[in-house]
Order: sequence, then C-alpha cells, then structure tokens
Amino acid sequence: MTTSSTTWLTQWEPDDESFWRRTGKSIAWRTLWITTFSLTLSFATWFMMSAIVVRLPQIGFQFDTMELFWLAAMPGLAGGSLRIVHTFLIPIFGTRYVITVATLLKLLPCIGIGLAVMDPDTPWWVFMVLAFTAGFGGGDFSSYMPSTRLFFPKRLQGTALGIQAGIGNFGVSVAQFVTPWIIGAAVFGSLAGGPQTLTMGSSVKHVWLQNAAFIYVPFLLIMGYLSWRYLRSIPVKASFREQLDIFKDKHTWFCTITYIMTFGTFSGLSASFPLMIKSLYGKFPDPPDPLVYAFYGPLIGSASRVIFGFVSDKTGGAILTTITGIGLIIGSLLLITQGLVAPTSLEPFSLFVGVMLAMFFFTGIGNAATFRQYPIIFAHNPRQGAGVIGWTAAVAAYGPFIFSSIIGAVIGATGAATNFFWGLLVFIVVATWINWWYYNRKGCEKPS
Repeated sequence: MTTSSTTWLTQWEPDDESFWRRTGKSIAWRTLWITTFSLTLSFATWFMMSAIVVRLPQIGFQFDTMELFWLAAMPGLAGGSLRIVHTFLIPIFGTRYVITVATLLKLLPCIGIGLAVMDPDTPWWVFMVLAFTAGFGGGDFSSYMPSTRLFFPKRLQGTALGIQAGIGNFGVSVAQFVTPWIIGAAVFGSLAGGPQTLTMGSSVKHVWLQNAAFIYVPFLLIMGYLSWRYLRSIPVKASFREQLDIFKDKHTWFCTITYIMTFGTFSGLSASFPLMIKSLYGKFPDPPDPLVYAFYGPLIGSASRVIFGFVSDKTGGAILTTITGIGLIIGSLLLITQGLVAPTSLEPFSLFVGVMLAMFFFTGIGNAATFRQYPIIFAHNPRQGAGVIGWTAAVAAYGPFIFSSIIGAVIGATGAATNFFWGLLVFIVVATWINWWYYNRKGCEKPS
C-alpha cells in the first residue's frame, strides 16, 4: 500500500521502472482519466458564455456589440487571474483537495447563468459578474497540468500532458457544439423553467437557453464525487514563497511568451470567433449562424494538440513550436491582406473560416509542443518545471479577455479587425524568434 492516509501517497518514484510497473502506472493513469474528464468540464463551463452571448440579443436582451464582447471577455480575465492562484496550489494542498473543490466550485456559474438567461430584465452587470465566475473553469488548468506532470515519468510526460490538455480543450468545442441543440428542447422538463422566444431574421422558435448552463450540473456533481473518492496526492510540498524561485529564471519568461503565442491564441480565438462572425459577416443579407461554424476551430485545435503530444515525444517540442509560429504568421497575413477581417460582402466568408481553422490547427501543435519543451528546459528541478507549466498557462489564459476586448474595441471603432491582427502578427514574429534562438537552432542554449 502506498498511502499513509486517504489523501497523501508516501512514496512516488515514477522514473523507477520497477515502481512504475508495480504501483505507479495504475495510479497515474487513473488520475489522468479522472482529472482529464473534469478538465473537459472546466473548459466547457469556461467557454459556455462565448456561445450563450450570441443568442442573448435574439431572445430579447438589449446588449450592444461591445457589451457582448465584454461578456465573452470576462471569463478570460477571471481564468487568467485564477490560474496564477492555481499555479501554487498543488504543492500546498495536493491533487485530491484541489481537483475536488475546483470541480464543485463550477456549479456556481452554471446555476447562476442558467437562472439569469431566463429573465430578460437581468441587468448587464449581473451577467458580467456571472461571466467572471465562469472563469473558475479557466483557472483549473494551472493546477491540473502540474499535477499530471508529477504523476508520470519523464518519457511519458509529453504524451500524458498532450492527452489531458488536448481532451480538456475539447470542452471548448463541447460548449459551442452542444449549445445550439441542447437549447432546442425542455431537457429538464419544468424543473429548469420555461422557454424563451428566439428570433433569427424571419424565423421564430422557442428555446431553453438556460440548458446551455444547466447541462453541466449533473456531470460536475458526479466528477466531484469521483475526484474525492479516487484521487490521491503526491508529497511534493513547497510553500508559496519557495515556489517564487521560478521567476528568477529568464526561461520562465521566454516560455511564457511562447505559450501566449500558442495557447493564448487558441483560447483567444475560441472566445472571439463566434462574435467575429456575427460582427464582421452578420451585417450582410442571409448572414451565417456563428454557432454552426465556431465549434470547428476549438475542435481542430484540441485534436491537433492530442495528436502532436505523441509526435513531440519523438521529435522534440522546439521544432514544432517554430512551425506553429510560421503557420500563425502566414494565417495572420492572409486575414489581413485578403480583407478577410474587413469584409465588404459575404464572398470571402468561406476563406475566412478556412484560414481561421488552419490557425486553430497550428495552435494545437504549438500547445502540445511547448508542454513537451518545458519539462526538458527545467529538467534540473521537476518542481520548478511543474510551476512553470502552471504559470505560463495562467498568463496565456488571459487570451480570451485580451482578444475579445481588443477585437470588440477595434471593430467598434473601425468596423473591421485588421488592426488587431497586425498587432498579433508582430507578437507572433517575436515569440517565434525567441523559440528558435534559445531552443531550436543549432547550438542553442536549451535544446528541447
């Protein structure tokens, strides 16, 4: 038996092959699957507002374009801030307590948002508060991923982190895919309230928009129980002060920049994609329904993250991160030079969607690659490596807030998103150069 209590393991040596085969493997994979499904719910609840806001004007809420972008942005502000907190939780409280509490805490935004959308007189500030609480799900990543990194041997960390992050990222697609059809019926009967009248052009129908939030409640309750019942904690303890040593290393900051390029872009585009479609292409006759297309982006990005988690274990992460940067540079240039984010008709819509999906694909590659790099860059101190994963994920989680708020402001001022993508292009060039110079080129400081 490897536990001295129901919470803390007394021995954990995953790089010892005998220990791994005898004990570690079963515990690690059990932990991975429980936390991965819980993380999927985290991402789904984090991004549910990005799908819900598209429907609010259609059921009678009088919010303008900038107010809708702010509602999509707030979960990102909360998620990034809470990830900073989550970065330091695992070495203090352990996996079992952190995952269980984090899972149950997401009941608050799911129940609150579900109740709010049923009343068209709910003020915008209430939605802003509830949108902020949706960021609880965004914060989870920075404790879940460092926890997983501690459970697995170095040779499997790229695979394990790729599986967890990739499948977890599918939660974004779940939120944007499930919403259009789950709101079409009284799934919970009279227990979840009555329908709203949704108007889209000449089409009028009844919907239950509250279902888009309530649907996660039973799953969160189940995962909260499973987390408390089956998860254990690894005795890698450190105080908050001790964990601050990661900020003395320049590579913490370089890794932060490259992960903003990959996950920051993934999460930012995921949150803003539906409203970009609505704002840029919704002004023309017979406009496209944003939720018909929006979920494909996160789906593709999540799938490529899973696939390239395995690939990065074979090729190393640095070369894949460089490829990601090049792909995102080309995508940004196409959006700008082809007028795809400053359309004058619906004609370029198909190309716009295609380029955006390609950019999601490259962000998935980069997300897998960077998390393969960081344990190698910080191989001299596994605890620091786990902390850097949590910190970089925290800062990159501001992507939805940064993208949605700035894109909304730029579109509001100019009617197009061109200026935003010029700024994004410059940042990606800088981040790609940093990765190539320090981690990828021949003779670099930290080959990874």
